[in-house]
Amino acid sequence: MAAVAGPLRGLVRGAPWVGAKGPVLGVPRRGFHRSLPAAAQVTVRDALNQALDEELERDERVFLLGEEVAQYDGAYKISRGLWKKYGDKRVMDTPISEMGFTGIAVGAAMAGLRPVCEFMTFNFSMQAIDQIINSAAKTYYMSSGLVSVPIVFRGPNGASAGVAAQHSQCFAAWYGHCPGLKVVSPWSAEDAKGLLKASIRDDNPVVMLENELMYGVPFELSETALSKDFILPIGKAKIEREGTHITLVSHSRPVSHCLEAAAILSKDGVECEVINLRSIRPMDIETIESSVMKTNNLVTVEGGWPQFGVGAEICARIMEGPAFNHLDAPVVRVTGADVPMPYAKVLEENCIPQVKDIIFAVKKTLNI
Repeated sequence: MAAVAGPLRGLVRGAPWVGAKGPVLGVPRRGFHRSLPAAAQVTVRDALNQALDEELERDERVFLLGEEVAQYDGAYKISRGLWKKYGDKRVMDTPISEMGFTGIAVGAAMAGLRPVCEFMTFNFSMQAIDQIINSAAKTYYMSSGLVSVPIVFRGPNGASAGVAAQHSQCFAAWYGHCPGLKVVSPWSAEDAKGLLKASIRDDNPVVMLENELMYGVPFELSETALSKDFILPIGKAKIEREGTHITLVSHSRPVSHCLEAAAILSKDGVECEVINLRSIRPMDIETIESSVMKTNNLVTVEGGWPQFGVGAEICARIMEGPAFNHLDAPVVRVTGADVPMPYAKVLEENCIPQVKDIIFAVKKTLNI
């Protein structure tokens, strides 16, 4: 190795600093920097599996039921390994009868258990909507607070790929409309784990709207998020990216599109603040208002239909609140097309919000 000359000599590990008047005493020896442990890469699927496993282990009142959740490990492998670990009494396969097994789950919750009711897709929850709305959501109120219904309804929601009109609906606005329910919509692995654990521990019925296309996507999970005690508060949004020119608000998979659009726009000098709602009901309107007061512009992004949607609710709340006077331009909504989802791939792509649609909406709002 070549000799280290001049002032660089002092950067060699263990060597004393040599100044113009000789070695300088009392300077600590330079050692290796001890970095924090690297975050683990965890897919949304595995994060949900971890959350279920930890809550089944933590509380014997918790059980999972649904179509193919046990012996088959779940249609999307969310419950992989849980039936073998906890057995038939804690992880139960059901007949293909959503109204029947949802009613069983709601009754079990009323009796003091904490069921997690999985729908193979939330489109099938329409078969059980009377149990969800009339039984689960309203019983606490109608019993004057004597009967709580601590139940979680979970499964994939919204558009997937190539499954056409009857399997592509977003139910965020449907269930977010109903008092008595809490509705969460995770995007990342951290969202999925923290919100599912919080939902299971909550004493109210919670609808958890996942996304099939996100199940296999890996995210970094910190040591804190990997902890068995990790939960996220229901009703609190997260700022995924700081910005100063415009606010983008979204939930579930479109958060990815917002971040991608923000990265592209940043190259043109436009800094977008991206808010991941996480919770549809209750909605963290305060975080959105604070952001709008800073950026003075707002675009909402969602996969659902435009009429009476999540974006429409955000627009109304902003108009009625203190942030309205801070807007420099009308709020713009980016939504799914107002049609039943087509099966043809090219038509499907044009019915779902894309990155280019978000960029167009931002430039339209900022008049650039």
